[in-house]
Amino acid sequence: MVDDNQLKRLRDAAVPAPGKSEKARAFEAAMRAYDQENISAAAQGSVGGLRLTERAQKLWSEIMQKKLFATPAIAGLVALPIAGYATFHLLGEQPSKFGGDQKITETLADKPATLKPAEPKPAPTELAKDKKADADVESRDAADALVAPTSPPKSESAEAGGAAQQTAPARGVVAEPAPPAPTGEFALDGTVNAPSTSRAARMPAAESKLIAPQPTMAPADQIVPQEENRDRVQDFKTNPVHAALEDPVSTFSIDVDTASYSFVRGSLKQGYLPQADTVRVEEMINYFPYDWKGPDAASTPFNSTVSVMPTPWNSHTKLMHVAIKGFDVKPTEEPKANLVFLIDVSGSMNEPDKLPLLQSAFRLLVNKLKPDDTVSIVTYAGDAGTVLMPTKGSEKDKILAAIDSLRPGGSTAGEAGIKEAYRLAQQSFVKDGVNRVMLATDGDFNVGQSDDDDLKRLIEQERKTGVFLSVFGFGRGNLNDQMMQTIAQNGNGTAAYIDTLAEAEKVLVEGASSTLFTIAKDVKIQVEFNPSKVSEYRLIGYETRALNREDFNNDRVDAGDIGSGHSVTAIYEITPKGSGGEQIDPLRYGQASVDNGGVANAGEYAFVKIRYKLPNEDASKLITTPVTSANEVASFDQASTDQRFSVAVAAFGQKLRDEDATAKFGYDKIMEIATAARGADPFGYRSEFLSLVRLASALGGNR
Repeated sequence: MVDDNQLKRLRDAAVPAPGKSEKARAFEAAMRAYDQENISAAAQGSVGGLRLTERAQKLWSEIMQKKLFATPAIAGLVALPIAGYATFHLLGEQPSKFGGDQKITETLADKPATLKPAEPKPAPTELAKDKKADADVESRDAADALVAPTSPPKSESAEAGGAAQQTAPARGVVAEPAPPAPTGEFALDGTVNAPSTSRAARMPAAESKLIAPQPTMAPADQIVPQEENRDRVQDFKTNPVHAALEDPVSTFSIDVDTASYSFVRGSLKQGYLPQADTVRVEEMINYFPYDWKGPDAASTPFNSTVSVMPTPWNSHTKLMHVAIKGFDVKPTEEPKANLVFLIDVSGSMNEPDKLPLLQSAFRLLVNKLKPDDTVSIVTYAGDAGTVLMPTKGSEKDKILAAIDSLRPGGSTAGEAGIKEAYRLAQQSFVKDGVNRVMLATDGDFNVGQSDDDDLKRLIEQERKTGVFLSVFGFGRGNLNDQMMQTIAQNGNGTAAYIDTLAEAEKVLVEGASSTLFTIAKDVKIQVEFNPSKVSEYRLIGYETRALNREDFNNDRVDAGDIGSGHSVTAIYEITPKGSGGEQIDPLRYGQASVDNGGVANAGEYAFVKIRYKLPNEDASKLITTPVTSANEVASFDQASTDQRFSVAVAAFGQKLRDEDATAKFGYDKIMEIATAARGADPFGYRSEFLSLVRLASALGGNR
């Protein structure tokens, strides 16, 4: 962890440059602090969620320390004299000759080169050796550098049509994984250039974006045109404030997806704040594992805990924190799995952060499977094809060879691929087991049923057979996030965005149980607020999961699912009656209904109802929890570590969406809460979150 004093020293140590803004200096300091976080994480045995061996820890720390303290000034001292001498030597040896008309009559290309015997050089001193080593590091950094976008690209939700054509690699050829892509550092003109490779260890080769290296640097005052971004995300409006007297009931489906957090992380590491519609606050909160109290037996699939605490960003309101923890199925009790990998191998997947990363990710999952599990592989590009018929997990070499054989090319026949995948899943159906199609794609369905509503209906029909579907997105620039969300929600599955191998390990290895084993389906939450205690309320996040009030008791209405050990968190900001924080004027004729002494359970803040179905049942069950003063803590600091950290993430998500509630709540306050509530962090997820807050603060001008 880097405290404020260390961060100040890092900022002061930055090499000064004429015209460099405070924003640029802050971003540099944040990135240097990010390096330091990696060093600390390596010392604890993990980087970006990947566990390191003792030897790897030592090597990683040496690399990080060497890069962190090798300054550009040293490279400049060595490189500039050499460049000047070389230029002088060339001009002196081969001067251009001009005729009477002042036109060049002889050039270096016209004159044959002459070779001179090499002169003996003095033995280098120790200082010169050190300088050369540092210069070599900087030279490799510069050679690997890719230019990151200076502003967030517009997605198709904001601007449709007019997609720029991109040059793709030859059909059938898998692009070799590029070196790890760095995150951005500010140049003198405020643009974002690639930094050193020291940060790249947490960003595998798949993070490189196939952006062509620039042969020459553009002038500082020239704006480099960016390729159009065709990512499709669902646009939505932030949940409004509701008056409890007029609209006391809130209903929504739970959401265990995590794609939004990975998407936000990728944007910040590339040097720009994420587009607001890519920030789904509930997915950011639920990205992290929490130690909520779970149920004691599998007969009750999950347990809920409700707490009320002061709001850190508003002294007039309180937070009602609803935490759900799913039953954690023991590995010895896990049912057999029948998995069908439905893999997009269309031409758009021919980038290092798409098919090559996908292959590495699914190799991790295969190595996690048990011998009696079953795997099939279906690909689609132009038309669907079966690469691997149902094969037992004991034949790992055969499965891995089939994954390694995949090659991209053609358009995307998603409909045909999904139908073939479901056919194979039915062929190897395991009763009382896990039957799941795992779709991996960049989301570009352009052949067949490409309309999201048509795909939704197709998935709804197939889920009734007992085969569920999960979606994993790869790559940027063509990601159809909206489609991923649609079919995952309707396929009784989850949606995740995998941008690094570390994220693949988190989702498919560490989170394999929750990803594969469903313990409850169609989980809905309904909260009724007591107008005599609560004047107003608003739900933080879950905008795309809102349900009608009558949908709660309708078992035909689909909702989200909970996997083994899943943690789900929902947070309401409530305004207690008489607190003075109301935003809505009271009704003139509404007071008699709550102050006439006839209200039952008048001491309760709210009444929480959760409805769910067991995986193999169609009738729902109900869990209820009254929320009273017994659920309340006197101060925010008295809340648990996990509760405070989840609130920090909620504040960060709202801040990135530029919501009114957190407009005056700075990133420094978010850092303060998250740092104090980091707690146990075995995989470094929370440490990485702190780094993202620093980056957002620098990019947002520390507002």
